[in-house]
Amino acid sequence: MSRVKGNLYIVSAPSGAGKTSLVAALLKQDAGVEVSVSHTTRPARPGEEGGVNYNFVSVADFEARVSAGDFLEHAKVFGNYYGTSQSWVEERLSLGQDVILEIDWQGARQIRKQVPEAQSIFILPPSKSALRERLESRGQDNADVINQRMAEAESESSHYLEYDYLIINDSFEQALAELSAVFVANRVRSDIQSQRCQDILTDLLS
Repeated sequence: MSRVKGNLYIVSAPSGAGKTSLVAALLKQDAGVEVSVSHTTRPARPGEEGGVNYNFVSVADFEARVSAGDFLEHAKVFGNYYGTSQSWVEERLSLGQDVILEIDWQGARQIRKQVPEAQSIFILPPSKSALRERLESRGQDNADVINQRMAEAESESSHYLEYDYLIINDSFEQALAELSAVFVANRVRSDIQSQRCQDILTDLLS
């Protein structure tokens, strides 16, 4: 079978919708998927590791990378910069890996302009009350920050129609199954499979 270039995916969600947990679970069961490790200027949270959760950089370093055109997309969220390394993404895709960009709707718009074939997935919580409960259970933010995130979530959620797929994360197992199905379905599209299985098709059709 021939090596086929991987697919690029955008996964977005309001804070607290469960995006990070769903993607982490997908990675455990699907070796063909990787997540791009974004660069950010925000401080590391307890338990986060540089190069694993994020590439933590200074504002000056980030702005220098923007000027050099190093980012496929970048945005400012809650006062901090976030960006996706273009060279890393292109390298992984060329090796046949599917790559997930965990970015917001602003970054998604930038990606669609540069990579129109990218597939996009939006994840929503089942209700506002469920979202607030998840944010509070983290124990990471005070009431003011949680209220800010709730207001931002409403604004972010209004962009779901810009995405190819919509997943409601009520039952985690169901949401994970739906997320996984998107990746499997795209790999067996006829245009993709015909490249991957050239030898098989040649044999069958000769």
